Amino acid sequence: MPSHSAKKWRFGPTGHRITPSVYPHHPLHPFFARQPVRAGHTTPPHYAGAMSDDDVLESRSDDPEEPGDRRDLVPEGTGAGTTEAGDAAYRPAVIDLLGALAYGELMAFSQLAADAEMAPSQPAKAAVARLAVAEFHHYEAITQRLREMGVDPNAAVEPFVASFDAYHERTSPSTYLEGLVKAYVGDGIAQDFYREIAAYVDAPTRQLVEAAMSDMGQAEFVVREVRAATKADPRVSGRLALWGRRLVGEALTQAQRVGVERDALSSLLVGAPGRPGADLAELGRMFARLTDEHTRRMARLGLSA
Repeated sequence: MPSHSAKKWRFGPTGHRITPSVYPHHPLHPFFARQPVRAGHTTPPHYAGAMSDDDVLESRSDDPEEPGDRRDLVPEGTGAGTTEAGDAAYRPAVIDLLGALAYGELMAFSQLAADAEMAPSQPAKAAVARLAVAEFHHYEAITQRLREMGVDPNAAVEPFVASFDAYHERTSPSTYLEGLVKAYVGDGIAQDFYREIAAYVDAPTRQLVEAAMSDMGQAEFVVREVRAATKADPRVSGRLALWGRRLVGEALTQAQRVGVERDALSSLLVGAPGRPGADLAELGRMFARLTDEHTRRMARLGLSA
């Protein structure tokens, strides 16, 4: 890990220093630092009072929170109720969220279908193809919700096509194992990010996001395949570890680009008048959770993060 003895400070919207110890490798934080403070920004109730802004900005917990059901993080008045109160930004934000998820699921299907062609055996090919089919079912569920909202799914996904395609071009796997690691690690970072955003939407939308991000057995399958390969040839471990590090950087850059380009989507996290969002301290904890979960995934694969 690089030394941070010579600190380069950034300043968040409240004037707090954002230390490199909290954000060592996150290209997302300049996006959040540029966001204006809006009335009503809060730390979600689950975390309220746990740490001050200065505490979380100057240190990271050695006991990271385990991922799980975070429905209790939704602030009072967030979600469907805010649309009734006249929050004009909420509906476009949800459309953006579902559009991004839909195209992400479609691309996951396409990538896994290509990965299946590189599988070394018929059982492995069938297993990866099964995962691809599940991703396509998620795509269909999300686009159906968009239709129920009176939205053309093609129009909803269009803003994300160019950036998502560019990400997949930059991270195109050259081997079967690289494809599996990408599906588990690279897509996992994106899924974690969308779960964080889903803490600030209405219950039906949140349930749809959680269902689309659910593990369909891919974690167990990928871990088994990668560990078997590295046991058979330990040299594979180093190459896949480097690949995993590249994927996390690309995935975070991708999330930054989407957030910067789509103000409506970013407003789900940072809030809007009358709809509380995450404050700077909670954003710091969010980055810590993303990093910790990535580290856990790499450890499950037997790879160094």
